[in-house]
Amino acid sequence: MTRSSIELGDVTPHNIKQLKKLNTVVFPVSYNDKFYVDVLEAGELAKLAYYNDIVVGAVCCRIDNTENQRRLYIMTLGCLFPYRRLGIGTVMFEHIMNFAEKDGNFDSIFLHVQINNNGAIEFYKKFGFEIVDTKEQYYKRIEPADAHVLQKTLRRTAPNSNSNATSTTANSNSRSKARQFTFV
Repeated sequence: MTRSSIELGDVTPHNIKQLKKLNTVVFPVSYNDKFYVDVLEAGELAKLAYYNDIVVGAVCCRIDNTENQRRLYIMTLGCLFPYRRLGIGTVMFEHIMNFAEKDGNFDSIFLHVQINNNGAIEFYKKFGFEIVDTKEQYYKRIEPADAHVLQKTLRRTAPNSNSNATSTTANSNSRSKARQFTFV
């Protein structure tokens, strides 16, 4: 029996064209040049996935500081169809979770998924994501145009933030809980 190898590698100016090609094959939407410029500056938040030294997937994220929260936004996480269900998506997701866990300061991780992409929805649900909203007409030039917002909460914000001591304690306790994620 041969052993398969799954590894993650950095996105660099030398391999960015591989990411562009991969995204055109995997996703029904196209990404502009600014997306790829941002990806080159994303460091650990952008990785190519290699299966036996062949680029077969990628994950690209960014930090979102809106709604008085610090959240990690998964812009893309995808794998070529013949290589799905081999654990590659899980390796990419675990990399992102480990990043968030190591940072310890994210409220949640979220992303948009086309409403008919049941495979992606089920993938994220197995990691504790929930559908928290549906955005109508989110996508341009593809059908269906609606997207679910999926979110995994990493820490709860304190319900009463009038007292700094209460808020700080609640956040540090939640942060400790966020760090207790383990992957089997």
